[in-house]
Amino acid sequence: MTVSTPSLSASRRIAGAHDIASQPPFAVRRKAFRALHERGCFVIPNPWDVGSARYLQHLGFPALATTSAGFAFSQGLPDSGDDAVISRDRTLGYISSITAAVDLPVSADFLSGYGRQPEDVAESVTRCVTTGVAGLSIEDATGDLASPMYELSVAVERVGAARRAIDRSGEDVLLTARAECYHVGHPDPFRESVRRLQAYAAAGADVLFAPGPQTPTEIKALVEAVAPKPLNVLVVRDIGLSVPEIAALGVRRISVGGALALAAWTGFMRAAQTLMSEGSFAGLARLVPYAEINGLFAADLPGHQRQTL
Repeated sequence: MTVSTPSLSASRRIAGAHDIASQPPFAVRRKAFRALHERGCFVIPNPWDVGSARYLQHLGFPALATTSAGFAFSQGLPDSGDDAVISRDRTLGYISSITAAVDLPVSADFLSGYGRQPEDVAESVTRCVTTGVAGLSIEDATGDLASPMYELSVAVERVGAARRAIDRSGEDVLLTARAECYHVGHPDPFRESVRRLQAYAAAGADVLFAPGPQTPTEIKALVEAVAPKPLNVLVVRDIGLSVPEIAALGVRRISVGGALALAAWTGFMRAAQTLMSEGSFAGLARLVPYAEINGLFAADLPGHQRQTL
């Protein structure tokens, strides 16, 4: 395989991971991100750290999205929107590290917006925009098992507050609104998702997202329910549908959430368990060669020459 130097220099990535001013114009990324939603279908994978982000860019994906679960696991923490578990500042630092590491548009998994009240969501969104994201998503889950979703009127107000915060920033950041009906076990998740997504579209969401549907019938029905606005579909396991087949249903964007992070954890855990329980190194068979990964990341160092691995 051939590794060449990407357009973003290593000096910026290494010395200024959070130095947004040193980055190429984010307006270019934001324009490209909006264009991706206007026709066709694209996969937006979810890196959990700088290394995984840079590798996904290397593969040629057109955009990336952060993953709250993948990041939380990398920190030895559970996936949570509770500020006491993973603070807003910590999440913003992670998002900034990804936008600084790649040249691609990045959309932020921003959970429930780090605030219960609309004005709190607006403040959080304003801060998220400054990380250089091309998009961000806001959920309607409360994190409260007794009342797992915001009442629709409140949820709409929160989406509207996020919309106004983005508009005030003057940046062309796409707002994705998520209906968590399937995830929280709503008794009629499809109908409630349609009701909520249509309300969020009217409140100013650019992209609609209801994680959970896995069948062609439900996916296509959701696409039609929110049209002409684009629908994001989450695929975290093999559902028997390929990217072209999902695209044929009218889906504009496919994300994988924490699934790639889980794939990495699966390989690590199985290899470690085999080593501990059996004293066997069988879990280390068929590893990606050290030189391949090392060469990929070395390619960004100043003065590094193009090399073939």
